[in-house]
Amino acid sequence: MPAFIEKRSIRYPFYGLIAITVVLLIVLSFYNWIVSLVGLFLVIPPLYYMIIIDTRQRKEMDEYISTLSYRVKKVGEEALMEMPIGIMLINDDYYIEWTNPFLCSYFDEDTLIGRSLYEIADTLIPLIRQEVETEIITLHDRKFRVILKSEEKLLYFFDVTEQKEIEKMYHDERTVIAIIFLDNYDELTQGMDDQMRGSINNMVTSMLNKWAHDNGIFIKRISSERFIAVFSEGILQMLEKGKFTVLDEIREMTAKQTGSFTLSIGVGAGTSSLPELGALAQSGLDLALGRGGDQVAIKQPNGKVKFFGGKTNPIEKRTRVRARVISHALKELITASDKVIIMGHKFPDMDSIGAAIGIYKVAQMNQKEAYIVINPLEIDSAVKRLMEEIRQLEQLHSRFIGPEEALEISTEKTLLVVVDTHKPALVIDERLLNKIDQVVVIDHHRRGEEFIENPVLVYMEPYASSTSELVTEFLEYQPKRGKIEMIEASALLAGIVVDTKSFTLRTGARTFDAASYLRGQGADTILVQSFLKESVETYIRRSKLIESVYFFRDGVAIAKGTETEFNDQVLIAQAADTLLAMDGVEASFVISRRNEGLIGISARSLGKVNVQVIMEKLQGGGHLTNAATQLSGGSVLEAERQLKLAIEDYMEGGKKE
Repeated sequence: MPAFIEKRSIRYPFYGLIAITVVLLIVLSFYNWIVSLVGLFLVIPPLYYMIIIDTRQRKEMDEYISTLSYRVKKVGEEALMEMPIGIMLINDDYYIEWTNPFLCSYFDEDTLIGRSLYEIADTLIPLIRQEVETEIITLHDRKFRVILKSEEKLLYFFDVTEQKEIEKMYHDERTVIAIIFLDNYDELTQGMDDQMRGSINNMVTSMLNKWAHDNGIFIKRISSERFIAVFSEGILQMLEKGKFTVLDEIREMTAKQTGSFTLSIGVGAGTSSLPELGALAQSGLDLALGRGGDQVAIKQPNGKVKFFGGKTNPIEKRTRVRARVISHALKELITASDKVIIMGHKFPDMDSIGAAIGIYKVAQMNQKEAYIVINPLEIDSAVKRLMEEIRQLEQLHSRFIGPEEALEISTEKTLLVVVDTHKPALVIDERLLNKIDQVVVIDHHRRGEEFIENPVLVYMEPYASSTSELVTEFLEYQPKRGKIEMIEASALLAGIVVDTKSFTLRTGARTFDAASYLRGQGADTILVQSFLKESVETYIRRSKLIESVYFFRDGVAIAKGTETEFNDQVLIAQAADTLLAMDGVEASFVISRRNEGLIGISARSLGKVNVQVIMEKLQGGGHLTNAATQLSGGSVLEAERQLKLAIEDYMEGGKKE
């Protein structure tokens, strides 16, 4: 603070003191005017002096303020013109009214006044129209953080190019951990002599080492079938662009020597915590294996997963060791519970109902009461026929209950078994998942990103034809208490028949073993066929769907229903199956409205096209050769457009997933 301002602030009390003195002298003049006159003469000189000083200080203050205002104005103008921040004023028609020289320098022009944003920076226009307060854009190979003051039509430009480059460098150099697993090592090397096994090991190891060396990856074999790899996120991005071709190279090269080896790779990325990276990599590997192997699952801390590969069907396991172990574990969980509640997916098919009946029988063999959750309003004609047949067996029929009753009878010790699905959104009633702590998941679909939280036991085998096949194998390892009823065995067999299209698709040796076991337990094949019969009306409606077919790409057939025609999911799936049997069709897609607010798409493939990946792009899922999705809202034409985009993305992406 200037000295004269400090002095002036000190003198203000003296003015008050003199004023009080004058008032006292005036009062005193009424009593003794001589003394008052003397006092007045004594006060006048200091008062005169103070007035002179005050006048001088006022003049100095005015000069100081005038000088300061000038300096502030000058500094402001210089800062506006010379500071390293771009400033732009525009009008309502997106023409530039003024910019500072700093911003002009990026355009290599002396002035931008009068130019249109459409001409020099059209990326700014959406930002201005939407009144986005701040956004990062690219202008002339430089990145700017733009701050918009919409009322003033004013934009500030902060050059953040170097900051973004540093951020990118940081992200690119973050560590990534991958766990590489030889899916079928034990299966293919079983029975080989040491020389052949050693030759295969050397070939696989050499190929992986070469792949790692070419891409700057550290790799180490930690067991006969497991490797660990460490690299950076920059390398991971490069591998993603290349679609992880190592999967194809290993499969094709080993196929020349012996059966094809396939790899599953779990990748943990997106964090700097090494323990978390390891956990993400293992979780990604579990996800890849749960989807059938021969693929890469890249998992981020936020739960997002990217998949690459998955071009081959899962290889059937020759041994039943895992089935026996899971069967015994299920037995222990059942015996430790007070009751068992079994639930499949919404709109259950024969496989879901058949598997549920099989688990009911497992619980009965372990002398525990069990109940099957079903919604009578959400079953198709085949399941209705099965339920009519079950009605004759009162003991079994009484075990079918609704979701509300299941919620009422469940306790803390109740075991919930979910069959034929692993997605919470697809179960008959999600409230049961939230109420019951002990949950078992048994499914044959490839594992998706969405999964039931914290199950106590998971048995997912994508190689299996159906969940009914998996459950049938459980029955063989349970206590032999009571006979399997004919209708129970027939329901399980019907589930296998439906999902294999009468043993023509996804059928392995163990599928026939399970069917043989059920036939030996009294399954009636004629009864199974009666369940699967269809009406003439259904046949005609399916034919109308097929009539609309056209080829979108080579071997890819698409059929669609009208906006006013409603079809259930079974009919849509049957139409896709029928199309797949046509000459020249490698993959079929059928679109139809299921109700006013829901559109269903069924997809089928002979194996060259991974329809599971295509359906996952539309929030669906399934198998490599059998998948589906449901779209809420919109029109059939919009669903067709989305499907075409998903197919194009899959085809142009080199069948990446």
